[in-house]
Amino acid sequence: MPAFQIEANISNPLNDLAENLIEIHDLKYSRGPRVIFEGLNLVIKRGEITALMGPSGTGKTTLLRLITRQLIPQHGTIHVDGVDISKLSLAQLYQLRTRFGMLFQNGALLTDLSVFENVAFPLREHTKLTNRLIRHVVLTKLHAVGLRGAADMMPAELSGGMARRVALARAMVMDPDILIYDEPFVGLDPISMGVIVRLVRRMNDALGITSIIVSHDVEEIATVADRSFLISNGKVAASGSPDELKVAQSDLVRQFMHGMADGPVAFHFDAPGYEEQLLGRDAE
Repeated sequence: MPAFQIEANISNPLNDLAENLIEIHDLKYSRGPRVIFEGLNLVIKRGEITALMGPSGTGKTTLLRLITRQLIPQHGTIHVDGVDISKLSLAQLYQLRTRFGMLFQNGALLTDLSVFENVAFPLREHTKLTNRLIRHVVLTKLHAVGLRGAADMMPAELSGGMARRVALARAMVMDPDILIYDEPFVGLDPISMGVIVRLVRRMNDALGITSIIVSHDVEEIATVADRSFLISNGKVAASGSPDELKVAQSDLVRQFMHGMADGPVAFHFDAPGYEEQLLGRDAE
């Protein structure tokens, strides 16, 4: 459980040894006429690093928003540690969210705050810790990502890799049970990427947390994930260890895992006939 919590009670029928931390059953979600998920079933096991992969536009980030109940499915259930999150009150939902840490794709650091204050921000907002204790916790988290010496720097002074590590320290500062990474490797040089991959694995194992990674980087995922889910056409197209997915015989899985240009996933988004649209015949 996290070290810092908002006061609210959530009935939790599972104990800390339950194997499945998140269970998604028959999930359906649409945006207007566009179907995002159509009967999605997925289980995230406690203590593992789980990767959510798939072609662009398959709803991976949308799934993260559903898991944290920023969005509500039209059908199906999402259980977090045995609790149906659709039935939580707002107070219970806010408490549940303290169990999540989030590393956003672009880091999302507050540009007018120093590195120290960026990491301290969740503690100042959600706890009543003294300044002395906040300083201790923040410096401990920055030390864990190798940036204790950068505490007084501003975000504009950081490299892309450093900014991502500061964002990771901020995501960890509330001691979450579940750490979510949305495209953590995008835009990083090979050295920074290697550092982030190592930190993801080390943080997960050292802290005993559960990690969820959304990523297109097949090679990096293969080095860090315990289990991967490939999402396509609103459902789980394949699941297993990264090594198992690499040798899968499905055309879709092979296309994605090996970066093949030709396959079930088309290059062109659905559109009217090219000549018809180009010549404007539909406007006549």
